[in-house]
Amino acid sequence: MKKTSNQVNNAALSLGESLKTWRRIFDLKAIQVSQRAGISHATLSKIENGDPSVSLSAFLEVVKSLGLLDSITESLDPLNHDLGRARVTEKLPKRIR
Repeated sequence: MKKTSNQVNNAALSLGESLKTWRRIFDLKAIQVSQRAGISHATLSKIENGDPSVSLSAFLEVVKSLGLLDSITESLDPLNHDLGRARVTEKLPKRIR
């Protein structure tokens, strides 16, 4: 199994802390979020503590349960960034007449 890089570990920790902060901002208990996300309390704890081995689907279910899924999806959309728009335009085939 491939070792997780420090950069990925740090990102997982940062994302977990952010989700925990959002949960607290929304005044939600961990059990409420885990139930809404359809995951165990232990899995939510792993996510909030930055365990990078948690499945992407579990992570996204937590994000969705906090109402943040659209924000994450939009933030990664290449068309929402200057470089992404420029590169997509370069890569698209020219119209054939």
